[in-house]
Amino acid sequence: MFVAKTQYYTATSIDGYTADLDNSLEWLFEVDEGTDNPFGAFFSGVGAFAMGASTYEWVLKNDNVLEEPENWHEMYGDVPCWVFTHRELPPVPDANVFMVSGDVQRVHEAMLVAAQGRNVWLAGGGDLVSEFADAGLLDEIILAMAPVMLGAGTPLLPRRLTSQQLALTHVAQMGQFAYLTYAVGSLAKLGRHLAADALSRQPAYR
Repeated sequence: MFVAKTQYYTATSIDGYTADLDNSLEWLFEVDEGTDNPFGAFFSGVGAFAMGASTYEWVLKNDNVLEEPENWHEMYGDVPCWVFTHRELPPVPDANVFMVSGDVQRVHEAMLVAAQGRNVWLAGGGDLVSEFADAGLLDEIILAMAPVMLGAGTPLLPRRLTSQQLALTHVAQMGQFAYLTYAVGSLAKLGRHLAADALSRQPAYR
């Protein structure tokens, strides 16, 4: 039986940063990811996703989606995206993007409806994902850990989560990346094996 999850899937340095002090990911693109990138398989199970304003602005700049909106559609198709922002941001032409602010609980409910039984992906950043974690809405964290130490930058998840709130359910290597999957919150309390069974979906990377 498939159980839909709200997931935080992101790449991180070993010391827990998702971008450097210049909000750059050049350090990430230098890492050998191997022959298979698991993101496509992961995203095939996603029915809705969300990101913060800084993450959205990074996509606008680095993927040039305003001038070439086909780049957005090639990455995300028609999957609806909610962008949490307190400022005016340009929409991607013809993309299924909603600008929102405020309570994540309310938006999460809308995302679950739109996802139609598929997973909800929290693309980042860490501050936004922390709000979902605070509200008890985060089920799973999937980390693609790069062999890089940044020393400073954008924190992966600026919240205190103890070993009682996280259970390691899967480990894999792809290229130079270590993939670590954790059950979060109440699922973590079941323990590693029961949490993995409760999530009831094989990871996209094997």
